[in-house]
Amino acid sequence: MSNNFYNNYKNEIDSFIDNSLLEDIGIGDHSSQSSINISDHSSAQLLIKEKGLIAGITLAKHIFKRYDSNLKFNSLLDEGDYVRDGDIAFTVKGSTQSILSTERVVLNCMQRMSGIASLTFGLNEMIQHTSCKLLDTRKTTPNFRYPEKWAVLIGGGFNHRMGLFDSIMIKDNHVDFCGSMTRALKKTSLYIKNLGRPIDVIVECRNEKEIKEALTFSFISRILLDNHSPAELSKAISMIAKKIPTEASGMITRYNLVEYAETGVDFISMGALTYGADIIDLSLKAILE
Repeated sequence: MSNNFYNNYKNEIDSFIDNSLLEDIGIGDHSSQSSINISDHSSAQLLIKEKGLIAGITLAKHIFKRYDSNLKFNSLLDEGDYVRDGDIAFTVKGSTQSILSTERVVLNCMQRMSGIASLTFGLNEMIQHTSCKLLDTRKTTPNFRYPEKWAVLIGGGFNHRMGLFDSIMIKDNHVDFCGSMTRALKKTSLYIKNLGRPIDVIVECRNEKEIKEALTFSFISRILLDNHSPAELSKAISMIAKKIPTEASGMITRYNLVEYAETGVDFISMGALTYGADIIDLSLKAILE
């Protein structure tokens, strides 16, 4: 799964790595250059300091290797493994300066990704008795979207659209600017025809009138029911009658997640998967021989 994600978004992730290293190292790591000989070689290990799911091991390997291809990386755990305080995720061996220069970028990514994966896993476990799937959203940290969405997958969730470029989502503002749901979807139908290739179309419906209008368009992939109470959601799902997959979002927290999932909705999207996760404490420590 992790290699698949990297292979699918290799250019974007490599660009992310390059920009992250440039942001942190800039013209050079003065701290390491001032105290460590350029010829020194050492080993270090990634120490887990609290329980949770580990995520970002694959990304860490690519960060080390992209900065210094001679570094030797040995993974001791798999993505998504449950970890406890004292566990070791991987070792890295090679240029001491290279290890020190990449340390913070690796830790920043893995701590954040592990927190997101852990939160996603915990929420997903709560609704395992239903057929509902958890989705992330575009509510991600600027320039950190790919690692965050990668972490959601590692935690057992699913990715919504990656950005504005890979699917269509007709939201309330699109409808209001067009004047009605029907007008918005007629324009969308023409756009898809001119696009000349298949593309998913998700339509946000606020009320029964908009649902009825949306159901007359056969190209819709999913109906998004935003800011509905569980009772309102159940009523809307009955009205849609499985003609189109359904998604719920808005007002959903860990405290009412089960109630929403038990309505029979196919998907629940939660921005909190990415913006509401606490980090998992990790540390890169020298191996003293």
